[in-house]
Amino acid sequence: QVQLVESGGGLVQAGGSLRLSCAASKRTFSSYAMAWFRQAAGKEREFVARITPSGSGTAYPDSVKGRFTISRDSAKNTVYLQMNNLKPEDTAVYYCAADPNNRYTYTYWGQGTQVTVSS
Repeated sequence: QVQLVESGGGLVQAGGSLRLSCAASKRTFSSYAMAWFRQAAGKEREFVARITPSGSGTAYPDSVKGRFTISRDSAKNTVYLQMNNLKPEDTAVYYCAADPNNRYTYTYWGQGTQVTVSS
């Protein structure tokens, strides 16, 4: 079992920045692909970012590309999501997820952290 704990959410004005963190409970985290998802009220969960185990590869949907950056620090068992130029439509609960087999199957999820962007 791997426990994932997100932090860093909060209330920010449009145009502002936040950095989310996701701390993993196991050292084997370094071999997992990791991702961030979000879910706004009344909407389906949406993919936000993904990073390979080595950290050399990342992927983003067009909605956040150029504004969000995913990174990881394996020494700290932590993955980050730097969010810049935030927009009201970025308001959602953000979840960290782990893909142990690097097959786009997310086995472990965090509890989520709320991000609210005011206009």
